[in-house]
Amino acid sequence: MPNSVVSHSTEDLSSIAADILEAGKNDKVIVFTGDLGSGKTTLIGNICKFLGADDYQGSPTFSLVNEYELNNGMGIFHFDCYRIRNEVEMLDIGWEDYLAKKNWVFIEWPEKVKNLLPEHFLWVNIKVEGDNRRIDWKML
Repeated sequence: MPNSVVSHSTEDLSSIAADILEAGKNDKVIVFTGDLGSGKTTLIGNICKFLGADDYQGSPTFSLVNEYELNNGMGIFHFDCYRIRNEVEMLDIGWEDYLAKKNWVFIEWPEKVKNLLPEHFLWVNIKVEGDNRRIDWKML
């Protein structure tokens, strides 16, 4: 069942982060789509902070992946695939190993690696509507 909410400010993102994590807790792979500048990285940052990643560093645009350890022994892998030229690049950095660890996996620009996505994941789309953001999510 899809969910949808309108965010009027960044103060809304903490509760939205909780709802998204609840929806994605079984598979722990969440992909984020939306236009450049729509707020994907900002939302992921709020989700990481909600999970307890105190050292969130922003989007891994050039490194492709940022890793964060959580106090509960789990971790977060945040991928930014914007600069990926082909899916082989993802395989070369150990994509399958990252997925096998069963940590949280957040992926920006998933359309660049669509053939590598797991069978089930939570899809989150952000759409700019004036000064607000419409955030939709559903399991795929």
